[in-house]
Amino acid sequence: MKIYSWNVNGIRAILKKGFLPWMESAQADIVCLQETKASPDQLSFDLTQIADYQSYFAWAEKKGYSGVVTYSKKEPQKVQVGLLENKFDREGRTVITYYENFILFNIYFPNGKASPERLAYKMEYYAFLLEYLKQLLKTEKNIVICGDVNTAHQAIDLARPKENEQISGFLKEERAWIDQLLELGFIDTFRQLNQAKTECYTWWSQRSGARARNVGWRIDYFFISQNLLKNLKDASIHDQVMGSDHCPISIELQF
Repeated sequence: MKIYSWNVNGIRAILKKGFLPWMESAQADIVCLQETKASPDQLSFDLTQIADYQSYFAWAEKKGYSGVVTYSKKEPQKVQVGLLENKFDREGRTVITYYENFILFNIYFPNGKASPERLAYKMEYYAFLLEYLKQLLKTEKNIVICGDVNTAHQAIDLARPKENEQISGFLKEERAWIDQLLELGFIDTFRQLNQAKTECYTWWSQRSGARARNVGWRIDYFFISQNLLKNLKDASIHDQVMGSDHCPISIELQF
């Protein structure tokens, strides 16, 4: 089973940049998009009814902001939009799909750069999700989490760690949350299979030709619960795919 995740920085914008041909070529079982910036009623038929896929959307009350969609070839057993907490769900950040072999969280995590208030909101979301996952793990479910986490975990995960130590996205408290997630038993799939590989990024600033120079950050992740490690066959970053300031990432699971 091949699953992709991609922050598209506007689903209507990416449609004009070859998104549908990319979907066809990727041949994914599931595609999770973040920062879609649209509700289904704002989208054309070709984005809500992609051939062979079911689509499940979450969108923000604020127009043109946040939002995620999960496209799935197989119909999930259950779909939950949000974490059932209005404070977070009104921003349309989460779609949870339940399958026979795992539960999939498609998440666009808050960005903390805009203000101290947004950083506090991000940390509250982190804390709430961690507690949610702790409770879910008690059911011994297989869990996959993917999306734009908006934090680089270690110095190896961004081009200029020293210069960004005081910037949201690489703050100690943000990075510590990823530590906590791993301590719960979750696995960073890319690092699991590429432990020492450097210059592997998923987001680049749109200023100063950062992408061409590969001055980037790895802030998009697939995390899996420990009990899925035996099923993990591949974890990749598709940095050659253009169209957004992020690139797609993927994993392959075998059941």
